[in-house]
Amino acid sequence: MSVGLFNGLPSHPLFVHSAVVLVPLTALVLLVCVLWPSVARRLGWALPVLGALTLALVVLTTESGEWLEERVRETALVEEHAEMGSDLTPWVIALFVLTVAVPLLGRAGSRWGRERSGAAGSSTEGGTSAVARRASSVPVRVAVLVLALVVAVGAGVEVYRIGDSGAKAVWQGRFSKSETGGKE
Repeated sequence: MSVGLFNGLPSHPLFVHSAVVLVPLTALVLLVCVLWPSVARRLGWALPVLGALTLALVVLTTESGEWLEERVRETALVEEHAEMGSDLTPWVIALFVLTVAVPLLGRAGSRWGRERSGAAGSSTEGGTSAVARRASSVPVRVAVLVLALVVAVGAGVEVYRIGDSGAKAVWQGRFSKSETGGKE
């Protein structure tokens, strides 16, 4: 099966609509998890799975777009959209890395909290792990929040810009601005 076709039709629009929903959703869930570590703990590995799914869909969207580009009439708008298409991938890679890092940092912070309170069953009898202590420090949490905000906003802006250029490439000059009454 070709990444370019699904059920005999170009798959790019299918992948695009999935990516347009999942990139902002993943960014939003990431920000919620950074702001409320308890949410990240409850989600467990669902956040990294969402990040991986989003990354996979963006790669499929880009690949199917390249396939489609070779099969449509070349215009300046199509060319502009195609050039912008791969700009989202670095943002989504960063988004994925953060979706993995945030739960790991949350677990380290929870571990340090348990060790500090002397909870039974802690792995370091009374002592605290330096990594866990640093992971839960305010400067690290602020840095992760700032990084998550930058990546979330950057990914969202790229999705908008690429989607807008794609919509223009497909629709500009191909519809009437007034009703036709069902007649062509």
